[in-house]
Amino acid sequence: MTVWLARWLGPLLLVSLWELSAPASLLRRLGEHIQQFQESSAQGLGLSLGPGAAALPKVGWLEQLLDPFNVSDRRSFLQRYWVNDQHWVGEDGPIFLHLGGEGSLGPGSVMKGHPAALAPAWGALVISLEHRFYGLSIPAGGLEMAQLRFLSSRHALADVVSARLALSRLFNVSSSSPWICFGGSYAGSLAAWARLKFPHLIFASVASSAPVRAVLDFSEYNDVVSRSLMSTAIGGSLECRAAVSAAFAEVERRLRLGGAAQAALRTELSACGTLGSAENQAELLGALQALVGGAVQYDGQEGAPLSVRQLCGLLGGGGNRSHSTPYCGLRRAVQIVLHSLGQKCLSFSRAETVAQLRSTEPQLSGVGDRQWLYQTCTEFGFYVTCENPRCPFSQLPALPSQLDLCEKVFGLSALSVAQAVAQTNSYYGGQTPGANQVLFVNGDTDPWHVLSVTQALGSSESALLIRTGSHCLDMAPERPSDSPSLRLGRQNIFQQLQTWLKLAKESQVKGEV
Repeated sequence: MTVWLARWLGPLLLVSLWELSAPASLLRRLGEHIQQFQESSAQGLGLSLGPGAAALPKVGWLEQLLDPFNVSDRRSFLQRYWVNDQHWVGEDGPIFLHLGGEGSLGPGSVMKGHPAALAPAWGALVISLEHRFYGLSIPAGGLEMAQLRFLSSRHALADVVSARLALSRLFNVSSSSPWICFGGSYAGSLAAWARLKFPHLIFASVASSAPVRAVLDFSEYNDVVSRSLMSTAIGGSLECRAAVSAAFAEVERRLRLGGAAQAALRTELSACGTLGSAENQAELLGALQALVGGAVQYDGQEGAPLSVRQLCGLLGGGGNRSHSTPYCGLRRAVQIVLHSLGQKCLSFSRAETVAQLRSTEPQLSGVGDRQWLYQTCTEFGFYVTCENPRCPFSQLPALPSQLDLCEKVFGLSALSVAQAVAQTNSYYGGQTPGANQVLFVNGDTDPWHVLSVTQALGSSESALLIRTGSHCLDMAPERPSDSPSLRLGRQNIFQQLQTWLKLAKESQVKGEV
């Protein structure tokens, strides 16, 4: 029991160590925090240390080739997976494969939310597969550049194929049992691409909040943030957006003043790097953008420190005048978020950011800062900017400073990053991937939905856009407070699965005849 407990509790216990890890995007910190919060309920995981305790989900390790595209390279690593077989009807039942993304994957991935909540209706076996180079699935040798060349979405898809074949043998799964992939965010893209590239192995996929279009300059992110701050349906207003703009203008004014005003700003906003240089100022402004963007991206989710309604109330744009200025409200928002994440610093110096990202030792937390930066530099881009006049934030950090991280950390030029983004879209098809039996699920509050598929591309490439839905909200555990649009969205997902599994059953019967 002690070994089991250590293995799955490890990532949860290390959440408090975030302040020691690389100062990466606050958005990624928020995402990891919310995931851990939703998955760590002891009751939901059946955790009990007393007599007759419910069994924890099973953990396993697959030996995977480090380079699956080179038959002469036999180096391997261990990839972690989790299994929930409590609803499985046996070898003829469907397999729900939950793909991991750019972070660690815990036991909650097979116990709570989608796809686990869908398993009882069809007697499905639920398996989750941690992404190579994240969590505990990091190859020996650390995170040197020579190793990171084996980190890509294509390598991850090769792992899905190998795992699908190995797990079929291990669990004696019938060859006619349908495998259905699930994933959220980057892992949602992987789920869609698994069906696109390997339709003979993956019967169908549900891709939640999947940014299938890679983009270098992701200015559209803040376009959605700006619209959402004005959305009365989630507690926004024109006044709220104006208050956010005013708060950022005040931050920039104090930065320009320098001296005592700048020193006070550093203390008030928990900036752990000095603010004398333009690049350090950009680090702070970027972190503040991420704080506001995070309130929108994860609006209304269990474990999220701030919703749009709460943020607008703090800044005085939601009818709450308890704070004298929008800047004071922003200060309070920073305190709330840092307290929730257990962090002391909102931002670091640029030099420290670079130094931490250059570290080739795997981080104690599950966030995987260096690894994900590498994937953005070599495949996806996704650099959020605010250069559009409609953007309510500062224009810093600009795209060149973000691309400069690829150069400073990995020696990759801006041109090579742009070429990599174009190659990714060419290989997968961007927002017209052409895969059938894929359901794309998005929320219109989520800034990432603009990179996904939000309208059906044909009778078998379906799309579902949930009104007021935030990032991967459909995958979260159900709550009494769920909106009618979210409940309807989950019903639509259920009905789509019903259609697919009926089709699989008909194909199985025909095969027997």
